[in-house]
Amino acid sequence: MSAIETGSVPTSAGSALIPRRDMAVIWVLLAAAFVAILNETTMSMAIPHLIDDLSITPLAAQWVTSAFMLTMAVVIPTTGFLLQRFTTRQMFLGALALFSAGTLIAALAPGFTVLLIARIVQASGTAIMMPLLMTTLMNLVPPATRGRMMGRVSIVISLAPAIGPTLSGFLLDHFSWRAIFVVVLPIALAAMLIGWRWLTNVGERTDAPLDVLSIVLSAFGFGGLVFGLSQIGALAGGGGTAAPLVIALVVGVLGLIAFLWRQVILQRKDDALLDLRVFASRDFTLSMVQMFLLSLAFFGTLTVIPLFLQKALGLETTEAGLVLLPGALAMGLLGPVIGRIYDARGTKVLLIPGSILTAATLWFYTTLSTTTSVWIVLVAQTLLSIGLALSFTPLFTASLASLKPKFYSYGSAVIGTVQQVAGAAGIAVMIAVFTLIVNANGGTEVADAVAAGSRSTFVIGAVIATVTILGAFIIRKPEDQPHGDSPGDEGSAPAMH
Repeated sequence: MSAIETGSVPTSAGSALIPRRDMAVIWVLLAAAFVAILNETTMSMAIPHLIDDLSITPLAAQWVTSAFMLTMAVVIPTTGFLLQRFTTRQMFLGALALFSAGTLIAALAPGFTVLLIARIVQASGTAIMMPLLMTTLMNLVPPATRGRMMGRVSIVISLAPAIGPTLSGFLLDHFSWRAIFVVVLPIALAAMLIGWRWLTNVGERTDAPLDVLSIVLSAFGFGGLVFGLSQIGALAGGGGTAAPLVIALVVGVLGLIAFLWRQVILQRKDDALLDLRVFASRDFTLSMVQMFLLSLAFFGTLTVIPLFLQKALGLETTEAGLVLLPGALAMGLLGPVIGRIYDARGTKVLLIPGSILTAATLWFYTTLSTTTSVWIVLVAQTLLSIGLALSFTPLFTASLASLKPKFYSYGSAVIGTVQQVAGAAGIAVMIAVFTLIVNANGGTEVADAVAAGSRSTFVIGAVIATVTILGAFIIRKPEDQPHGDSPGDEGSAPAMH
């Protein structure tokens, strides 16, 4: 295993100081991640325009987002290995090169097929950015200030999805859907240029061979699961048959079992594509269960709320977006404050009120009706976002801090994979329940039917969120130990800074 120079001054575990050069690395990665996530959230608004401009069906247009999600689900599990095998600069420049190439192809796409290929290329680069950011952050930031830095990551995660639909709505009102890619491309290229100039290498690099069979099994496993879950909503709406769904889920489950078995064998000689020894850490495992449940409830609810606002309360698309905006802004802007509290007080002071606030708000959502004031929904959505912010920042930090530096990249890959699969499952289940209830009560043109369908999905989210209250009491902050002494893993070498 060969160490990679970072160009920075080593920091001790007890120090709160981060060298200026290391902060430059973190800011470059934050900017690139922001651009990638911003792009990910802009296309949902463009689907009606794609249907008209490219003369395609709604089902085909949906693949612009479905293909993106599928690619993310396949690529993210491989990032743990890739971040070990290649340097920080190589991964950063490769990710942004893929993202920029996909963006350019999309802007110039003559038809739907080329646009779909472009989205897959884009997603391949996007999938690398968040694991790269979190792995680098854990290597550079001393334990005393990790919560604060993870809070800045939460700004990226929260603000980009909040701004994305608003930006795309403005562009679509004044230009064609191609303008979305035209605006994003120069920002991505600028980030790549800055990274090429300033980014330094961080952590360790291995020369382990790439296991092609693991990649294939990962694609069938995670890709099959996400694709199968994405078909549930269509089936509930009466479109298509159950065969594709069942086949995809069976292939996904079998592929996932084979993938996990393969990793257990390969990790004995440190050659795994996704090293499962991260789950030897109690705190990491508990954090992942908590994150899975929260993502399940969050992404599903976030998908149904706009439907309720537009179809049950009669709001325009822009108005519905504005109702959701304060919550997203609060979630992002509170990140650094929550991070400082984590650094000073640990997890329980954040997770316990966060999980209670999240569950309580979702239970309140089960009472929504066509007569509910928009302002009440706005306040409730803001409280829900604050509850989630109190939960996600400490979970990100505590989970990775419980691992040794050797396993940071694998831990980051697991976090991304858990969020993708949980998000797909949450959306699939809640949209399926929503569709069944709405159709049974007269369809989406009947406001009361939409309200009834929404309440049913919120019950699911509320039950799931209630379970997370238990987890909030048992997840703890790992002790601020020097690198190489973190609990939960054996036999790893400390990272070189």
